[in-house]
Amino acid sequence: MNGADELPATLEPESMTLPRLLHAHAAQRPDAVALQEKRHGIWQGLSWAAYLARVRDFASGLAGLGIERGDVVGVLGDNRPEWLIAELGAQCLGALVVGIYPSSIGEEIVHVLSLARVRVVVAEDQEQVDKLLGIAARLPQLRHVIYYDPRGLEHYGETCLLRFEDVEHAGRAQAAARPGWLDRHIAQASPSDPALVCTTSGTTARPKLAVLSHANLLHMARRLQQIDPLDSGSRYVSFLPLAWIGEQMLAIACGLLQGFTLSFPEAAATQRSDLREIGPEVLFSPPRIWESLLSDVQVRLDHAGWLKRALFGWAYRIGEQRALLELRGAPAGLALRIAHSLADAIGLRPLRDQLGLVRLRRCYTGGAPLSPEVFRFFRSIGVNLKQIYGQSEIVGIAVCHRDGDVRFHSAGTPLPGTELAIAPDGEILLRSPSVFCGYLHHPLASELAVDSEGWLHTGDAGYLDGEHLVVIDRRAEVLEQADGSQLSRALVENKLKFSPYVEEAVAFASRGGMTALVCVDPATAGAWAEQAQLAYTTYADLVTKPELGELLAGELARSNAQLPEALRVGRFVLLHKQLDPDDDELTRTRKLRRAVIAERYAAIIAALEAGDERVEVSVRVSYQDGSEAVRTLALPIRSPLEQSALSVRRQRPAWSTRA
Repeated sequence: MNGADELPATLEPESMTLPRLLHAHAAQRPDAVALQEKRHGIWQGLSWAAYLARVRDFASGLAGLGIERGDVVGVLGDNRPEWLIAELGAQCLGALVVGIYPSSIGEEIVHVLSLARVRVVVAEDQEQVDKLLGIAARLPQLRHVIYYDPRGLEHYGETCLLRFEDVEHAGRAQAAARPGWLDRHIAQASPSDPALVCTTSGTTARPKLAVLSHANLLHMARRLQQIDPLDSGSRYVSFLPLAWIGEQMLAIACGLLQGFTLSFPEAAATQRSDLREIGPEVLFSPPRIWESLLSDVQVRLDHAGWLKRALFGWAYRIGEQRALLELRGAPAGLALRIAHSLADAIGLRPLRDQLGLVRLRRCYTGGAPLSPEVFRFFRSIGVNLKQIYGQSEIVGIAVCHRDGDVRFHSAGTPLPGTELAIAPDGEILLRSPSVFCGYLHHPLASELAVDSEGWLHTGDAGYLDGEHLVVIDRRAEVLEQADGSQLSRALVENKLKFSPYVEEAVAFASRGGMTALVCVDPATAGAWAEQAQLAYTTYADLVTKPELGELLAGELARSNAQLPEALRVGRFVLLHKQLDPDDDELTRTRKLRRAVIAERYAAIIAALEAGDERVEVSVRVSYQDGSEAVRTLALPIRSPLEQSALSVRRQRPAWSTRA
């Protein structure tokens, strides 16, 4: 055999692996752009032929470092072409890849690399290399760190460090010395071979490592294409961490299956502008992205002139009427169609354009429930937003809305080839060829996750509304009423987070009713304080201001009006700090770690339940000169007051549906 030309240019579905798909695209469209990355304001493209050549070089280079079939290679960094080259290069050898969130620190990285027994890590830049060198003593199995952004690393002398380009160069030399060796490896691979290790959400404990095969990934990609087809001309911007199963599903599995171009933004700060420039046809984001976009829109419109607010308010109401008719399957009358065309031209399309969503054919939200109000907003402005449900153990997507069959409160219906059942205790069960191979080095947990009949036990509670799945919450977090009905704290938290001033909320059930810890959004709350001419120094200082407390009391009153009486928040505290993944309070996908929060803020939660008027907390402050001081803050405990809600409601622009 002599190189890639000996591998088939087309593939039958049952023989597909990710490296074979790459070879097929390179044979069919060698000069088409496979990947493009923005550097210094210019999009730099990589053709399918060049992409394949780099993958093959890197695969041979990894082999020279001792990587063999069944080994796990770690990747730590932001989304860049080198991440995909490393992942596919490892898979060419029959090795697996485990992605680590670029914001991960210390113990999180040690946990994943130790559990996966990683000997080689591909790291993006100096920041990530420094993290690894700082914990190297705790990782005796780690042999090599390969970096692909050399800035700042020129004078590092550690022998474990290798440049990405040097590994590719060494791989080319090895491939020349052993022609056909790599092709035999790729040809021997089976679709059932493990391809990817993906961390679970880790909301209740340290993340487990779910092993997924090529067949798992590509089965789900094919089934998603059956309901929402894409083609090689589709555009996709990859900006969510590739360590997340959702991005692996769309960017890599669907990307290689359909052969569309992946675009990588220049930096986190340019994501919005780069997204608008590319104008993707498909987008997948967790709820926090959609919530952030809506908050930005709300704040900008709050500060706009009365004419703009009035025009958008009219356009939005027309869009909302059209969206609600579509959801009911009812046709729009001639007058509404004409009005909608005008509303779209005046207010809705310009907003979609500003958000980079103007070319979207469809987009998805998943990873956590999305508030129906947020869902309604984007559908009303003409964004074909759809909810999905899944988890790492079933390649991220198992249930999805269909075009023309979207319900705000549901996650949709199962994809083709996926079976869905509700256990007697309310747990959601899933079965399909995409169910994972098991947890890495954790056979007991694997046996508990998938029963003898192949059903994946998700740990989530839900019910069926017709054929639609309604997800309540994690089964352990569901609140059961005296009448047997089930309620969700997540429902309360999502209602609270619809306010542009609320970044995070954590609800608790107490003897006197629901209470909540609320973290304000520093950007929107700060902008409000500036407009109100309210002086403050720090985040902790801002949240103690009575004026902000009154504003949030009104926001919570508005949320309470949309909740069942049993779930209405009676008392709340504006927390003195933001919840932070670095403090172990959130997962890297920003899901709440409730056990950690309950333990860390036990005194505040107890004061809420006891009916206290305030609670004192100690805050450690670090200064730039390295000194530290401990300050005591008195956090007011407040109740949502209807009168306060009315005063806030009068300040809202006419377009808003929040009132």
